[in-house]
Amino acid sequence: MGGATQRIALRRSVALRAATGAFVLIVTLAVYTCLAPRLGALQAAPLTLALTALLALCAAKHDAAQPIALHIAMDEISAWNSAGALLARGRVVGCAQWSDRLLVLALEPKGGQRRGPALRPHRHTRTMLLAADALPPTVFRELSVLGRRAAGA
Repeated sequence: MGGATQRIALRRSVALRAATGAFVLIVTLAVYTCLAPRLGALQAAPLTLALTALLALCAAKHDAAQPIALHIAMDEISAWNSAGALLARGRVVGCAQWSDRLLVLALEPKGGQRRGPALRPHRHTRTMLLAADALPPTVFRELSVLGRRAAGA
């Protein structure tokens, strides 16, 4: 990144969508498995389908609210949604990374005060979850390095 300003388009993460779909399926099966012996299969089915529809609607709403673009400047990162609204902006103050698949960055707005360990909750700190398949590999690595430096690792 080296002081340059970058604007990066984010793709929808296939891995996070698959994980969300698996979650909806597992919850649906668990609810049906619990309700069917108590209520009977015919009475459990509508309740299970209603819950599945609600979970699917919430998952779709969450997916639509995810950022579609990142803007990386020398001292801050900002995330934007499809409507062009700013979702989060700030300097990276913490990081958690799971292998080369998932990155969590803690952002603190300019003028905020850093407090305690890297990811300790702060009333102004926002977290961003970034899947590797949503970013170009070089950008994912750069953000990982930036996050580790900010976290003091």
